[in-house]
Amino acid sequence: MSQLSRLIATLTLLKSKRILTAPELAEKFDVSIRTVYRDIRKLEEAGVPVITIEGRGYSLMDGYSVAPVQFTEKQANALITAQHLVRQTNDSSFVESFEEALTKIKSVFRTSIQEKSELLHDKIYVFDTRYQEISSNALAEIQLAITNFSYTEINYRKANDPNISFRKIEPCAIYSANNKWILIAWCHLRNDYRAFRIDRIQHFKILPEKFEDRKFSLQAYFLADPYVWNNGDHTAPEKS
Repeated sequence: MSQLSRLIATLTLLKSKRILTAPELAEKFDVSIRTVYRDIRKLEEAGVPVITIEGRGYSLMDGYSVAPVQFTEKQANALITAQHLVRQTNDSSFVESFEEALTKIKSVFRTSIQEKSELLHDKIYVFDTRYQEISSNALAEIQLAITNFSYTEINYRKANDPNISFRKIEPCAIYSANNKWILIAWCHLRNDYRAFRIDRIQHFKILPEKFEDRKFSLQAYFLADPYVWNNGDHTAPEKS
């Protein structure tokens, strides 16, 4: 990869991620960290407002914008394929948000890429033999609660249990297994982390109050719970 191509790619990455470290960039482009330093200096000399955050990495000044990026045909095809896969998530709020985002992305496709993406769209179908009668409509809001550290109240019904319990939770992370979205949250009723199937949340309300970041690690959570990995469906058992 030429230096110019690497500089353009670096700028694109900086626009797509809040903070990037020199080791991340070095690994991405298979170059030395010294080369990364030179690239960052080149961007600064070109007038790009790269901010160095001591001990963390690089970021771009808020409000800085670049010309719309151009998508290759392969990249456009990947997005069209992702659209079909997203529709299998059984959460209407997430599907709707993705469709709206994709519409905006497709608006910058070149005409030839748009035509081919529409052709490919009609030639892809994803079969799902695991029919789910229950769907959800909360994923998009729950994602906001996670990223904004917002307390959330939910009414939750466990499997094979007619009773509905009220919980005040701190949403921490989500994962998907077998087309089911699982929310991991700190439950104030149990004073511990709990796993909630999102399609079993009967009602939820995001509260204005914010909670302190518990530095939850999804990887550490999985490693600490052998059940999740020792069972083929990777879904945690529900706890009352």
